[in-house]
Amino acid sequence: MKKLIITIAATVASLAAKADPDQYSDSSLKFEALHLSSTILTIVIFSVVILAFIKWLLDYRLKNKLIEKGAPDHVVSQLLQPVTRDNKNATIKWFALLMGLGTGLSFVDYFQPLGIHSLAIMSFSLAASFLGYYFFINRQEKP
Repeated sequence: MKKLIITIAATVASLAAKADPDQYSDSSLKFEALHLSSTILTIVIFSVVILAFIKWLLDYRLKNKLIEKGAPDHVVSQLLQPVTRDNKNATIKWFALLMGLGTGLSFVDYFQPLGIHSLAIMSFSLAASFLGYYFFINRQEKP
């Protein structure tokens, strides 16, 4: 997660360091940003699919090896239990993140000349969404 944040910060800093004041009014920059983001999204989707397939394949091989070795049934079932996650909290987390992102983008669009204040708006809106999620989790854990 830290590498992702550092990569995004470096990318944003390199775009902000460009000395052209009309850097965001150029349509070619928007075109390149759209193509770059779609390329990254495609790579991420393929990576997730490949990782899920590898995990399935390794679990299958482990199960077969355990059965071949004659391991007790309760050990095999314990090792191969799927990890249960709290989907409700994950859903709320993604809702808070995307809601903060949408709110930030709406404010950036409203305060139109894009610049460093746009990054500040996005940062504050995402921070506020994570703070809201933190308060939600704390309130939920209290009896």
